[in-house]
Amino acid sequence: MSRLKEWIALVGPGILVAATGVGAGDLATGAITGNQLGTAILWAVIVGALFKYVMNEGLARWQLATGTTLVEGCIQKFGPLFTWIFLFYLVIWTFFVAAALMSACGIVMHAILPLFGSAALDKWYWGLAHSLVAIVLVWYGGFALFERVMTVCIGIMFVTVLITACLLAPPLPQLLSGLVWPSIPRLTADGLQWTIALLGGIGGTMTILCYGYWIRECDRTGPEEISRCRIDLGSGYVMTALFGMGMVIIGAAVPIEQGGSAKTIVNIAEKLQDVFGSAGQFARWAFLLGAWGAVGSSLLGVWQSIPYLFADVVRQSFHKEASIESPTLTRTWSYRGYLIAMGLLPMLAVSYDFKSLQKLYAIIGAMIIPLLAALLLYMGNRSSWIGARYRNPLWSNFILACALLFFIGSAVIELQKS
Repeated sequence: MSRLKEWIALVGPGILVAATGVGAGDLATGAITGNQLGTAILWAVIVGALFKYVMNEGLARWQLATGTTLVEGCIQKFGPLFTWIFLFYLVIWTFFVAAALMSACGIVMHAILPLFGSAALDKWYWGLAHSLVAIVLVWYGGFALFERVMTVCIGIMFVTVLITACLLAPPLPQLLSGLVWPSIPRLTADGLQWTIALLGGIGGTMTILCYGYWIRECDRTGPEEISRCRIDLGSGYVMTALFGMGMVIIGAAVPIEQGGSAKTIVNIAEKLQDVFGSAGQFARWAFLLGAWGAVGSSLLGVWQSIPYLFADVVRQSFHKEASIESPTLTRTWSYRGYLIAMGLLPMLAVSYDFKSLQKLYAIIGAMIIPLLAALLLYMGNRSSWIGARYRNPLWSNFILACALLFFIGSAVIELQKS
């Protein structure tokens, strides 16, 4: 038991990365991409997880070497222009993602426990209930409770998705082909778009920036913690890749009627009844429970982590209290005000149907990858900023450059097609 506690303490922030970064949208994107392109696209999940591992490693190395988060560093180096652009994007991203997460929780809970008379009312009331519970947990529970709840949720999600994927998996040679031989089916149609969505959707977007605040909560400071964070992030992104591959396999095996993210997940659960025959009801309920673990942990993770970003920008840009570290951020008016705002205001949009925007959101999220890659290539190689000893290693520069070139090349291809 003591060794288990030590392992959880080591990889705790990595578990949070996996739990927060994999929500209904990510699971649905993986399933729909698998439905559209089959298991030939499994390689993209691994590449996407690798891209995000390298980026998060760069973020952690910057923070541990300089004592500032990447957001703090950008504000200090690039000034007010970065501040206002970042705040604008953060508010827009928060509103739509929060609305989508509350909607997803409501839809999944309607399938599990319909209480309020109709799907629309269930979506609204269950979404609000999940949001309010998350606000209370974050406000009063502290980081330790947050970490424990997230670990339970990701355990439910992990077991459910992987067992289902193993039961539905195609022959091993077909799986290996999709893993080791990169190809994009229907490249001239919409295959590239779905591939980009899969690369960007698995493992989170803005929440990548929150890892630095979690390691501060765990008292990880100083360059000596870099190797520990590499192990931690490696475990988190291995879990993320397994989730993503599991959903691609499930999507390739189960007929899917596309809808909004959570509706797609519920649709998969319904289809599992037919696939598994006499065990169908058990498979349906197990998968719904796993889906709830995914959307619930993602909502709680976003509620806890995104206010860090707002509070950090406010502190750095308007208060200049550079000595205050992130544990104190959770008690500031800016953190708690943003938490309440993101937990309540997006309810205005929960009744809308976002299914037509699902792929667009995933592609926009994917565009954060080249932006972060460019930023880390620039900041991580400036010895005067990060220190010569902690500059990007060769492997980091290579993978960051590959991420940047892949998305630039994809954008050029899409523009030529249009």
